[in-house]
Amino acid sequence: MASLLRPTTWGLFSWRGYCSRGTQGRLSAGFVEALKAVVGSPHVSTAAVVREQHGHDESMHRCQPPDAVVWPCYGQGVPIVPFGTGTGLEGGVASRQGGVCINLTRMDRILELNPEDFSVVVEPGVTRKALNAHLRDRGLWFPVDPGADASLCGMAATGASGTNSVRYGTMRDNVLNLEVVLPSGQRLHTAGRGRRLRKSAAGYNLTGLFVGSEGTLGLITAATLRLHPVPEATVAATCAFPTVQAAVESTVHILQAAVPVARIEFLDEVMMDACNRHSKLNCCVAPTLFLEFHGSEQALAEQVERTEEIIRHNGGSHFSWAKEAEERSRLWAARHNAWYASLARGRGGAGGYSTDVCVPISRLPEILVQTKEDLEAWRLTGTIVGHVGDGNFHCILLVDPEDPEELLRVQAFAEQLGRRALALHGTCTGEHGIGRGRRQLLLEEVGAVGVETMRRLKATLDPRGLMNPGKPEEGTVLRLQEEGHLRGLRSLSQLLCP
Repeated sequence: MASLLRPTTWGLFSWRGYCSRGTQGRLSAGFVEALKAVVGSPHVSTAAVVREQHGHDESMHRCQPPDAVVWPCYGQGVPIVPFGTGTGLEGGVASRQGGVCINLTRMDRILELNPEDFSVVVEPGVTRKALNAHLRDRGLWFPVDPGADASLCGMAATGASGTNSVRYGTMRDNVLNLEVVLPSGQRLHTAGRGRRLRKSAAGYNLTGLFVGSEGTLGLITAATLRLHPVPEATVAATCAFPTVQAAVESTVHILQAAVPVARIEFLDEVMMDACNRHSKLNCCVAPTLFLEFHGSEQALAEQVERTEEIIRHNGGSHFSWAKEAEERSRLWAARHNAWYASLARGRGGAGGYSTDVCVPISRLPEILVQTKEDLEAWRLTGTIVGHVGDGNFHCILLVDPEDPEELLRVQAFAEQLGRRALALHGTCTGEHGIGRGRRQLLLEEVGAVGVETMRRLKATLDPRGLMNPGKPEEGTVLRLQEEGHLRGLRSLSQLLCP
């Protein structure tokens, strides 16, 4: 059910003055003062350094900073961009038209914990690590782990996943209900107010609609999440392989053998060298799998034995087992810092760009091998790392933002990889979202009818186009001549291909 929020609570003031969309340079003094009247002067900033901080994430996409940053408010008449922790990789918080950035970090309460039902309700400022610290003494945890200490509602907004998704699923599998403030000012509970059910056949799946919507349909103000019991025992391992294909085929065989592996991550030899240097590891510089197993002591012994047998059959070696918590933490910290380890390989000022394709497990070996060849063909420097247990991997490319020709090669490589994934019945983005970097591939993935359906949903919920505009409904996919655009991209690839 949706209910209208009171103006005294959320600042739905009737003031309408704002710069026209697409030409905004500065909010009027009257609008800024109206914001301050709602949330207080300390919670509104138009300082350049604050606006710049909230105008980008970890990606290379740069746009016009927001005209104001608010902690928090709900206004009307100007573009609105929600901001969680800014850890995204696709420019999801990058403003295209100025407007108001709503900083949600101070809404950081854990509203409700239901241990018997394995559920919790959190505000948008609660991060993954903060929640798990709160749950530590309850024997529960929230396993979705994208690496960065992202806000949980931000993770829902992007449909995030991570290293544990092969066993525990993605955010789509672990969000039970959302409270969303719609552009109209109505408050929607996507599964019904107060409900925390694992399943329901009542009407459309509104929760699923908002998970992955990237702030374009409304503002997530609370999330009801599914929790899991902390495993009795945990063991982690690393092992090296002679080739990329051998490592990936081992992954496929482990999953086909129904080994309930909790994490299985792939790092190519370039990534392993970077992690050794950055995180002070001493692993073999070769295509490598990082694995983790959860369960009882007896179950772990069986899982480890079966996995080691499969890996040795595929030529794996250099096994290293980590049973103590400190050892495991060091290992996974190195994996989570792979982005920074990759950037450390570059020249001073080099930026990074991450691809995010996902394919059916059976097609993973061929696309990974081909990607390694493509890196050489495009004369690019990059590492490969990924959640191969569910077919998702990232190629982290080093790029000089001041070199237009290199930027074009990176773009063409990423588009080629995205199309290869689509040809193998995969997706151009497994967990980062469309954002600003993959809008051109959305049409090819879901088709014209799919994109038109998305556009109509957006127009229904946000008829004025105020919520995080330009991602992706106003971008390349919908505004350019579709066939001509695709021809142009293919021509670009042909032109730049060495």
